[in-house]
Amino acid sequence: MKNIMFVCHGNICRSPMAEFVFKDLLQKKRLEHQFTVASSATSREEIGHPVHPGTRKMLAQNGISCDGKTSLQFRKNDYDFYDIIVCMDAFNVRNLLRIIGTDPDEKVCKLLDFTGNSGDIADPWYTGDFDETYADVKAGCEGLLEHLLKR
Repeated sequence: MKNIMFVCHGNICRSPMAEFVFKDLLQKKRLEHQFTVASSATSREEIGHPVHPGTRKMLAQNGISCDGKTSLQFRKNDYDFYDIIVCMDAFNVRNLLRIIGTDPDEKVCKLLDFTGNSGDIADPWYTGDFDETYADVKAGCEGLLEHLLKR
């Protein structure tokens, strides 16, 4: 069993999008029983809030539900449970390292690292472009799954 945590700033746009896109990929490949997948925030601003309407709409357009998901914050002891902690951008990595201190097991990475493009996934909270974010998240999730299956 592999435990995967997706992380962004507020856990209402990008990281829940990645969580549910990845779960959908697993379900389509009948691999869901091999993984635990979750998402969380580095900040506390959105704790308890539902997924952003733009993310819900984008997921729904692609046949993916995120019903019942509310934002939660990454906790220091989450580091021990998750095998890989996938951040959406460099800012998230910095904030995550403030929470956990260090990354001795080298679990922390960025989602686009699995696409051959080590850039950041744009935050649609600011850009308003949920299409671009979805395309990047989907490519990253596909690359991450491919990476994990090769191991």
